[in-house]
Amino acid sequence: QEKPQTGSVIAVGEGRVLENGSTVALSVHVGDTVLFEKYAGTEVKYGGKEYLVVKEHDIVAVID
Repeated sequence: QEKPQTGSVIAVGEGRVLENGSTVALSVHVGDTVLFEKYAGTEVKYGGKEYLVVKEHDIVAVID
């Protein structure tokens, strides 16, 4: 079965860590609906539910 290419952001990390150790805030926020690459992400089961963990660089757009 083909994975969906859109989803709702339910959680985000603290940001992307640069080589110098500083952190850059992510451009997506909880509640955003996003469009991502077809084969992006890792499927994770947690608390009886299935989630797709997607890296920010695999997100193509935030959909209004």
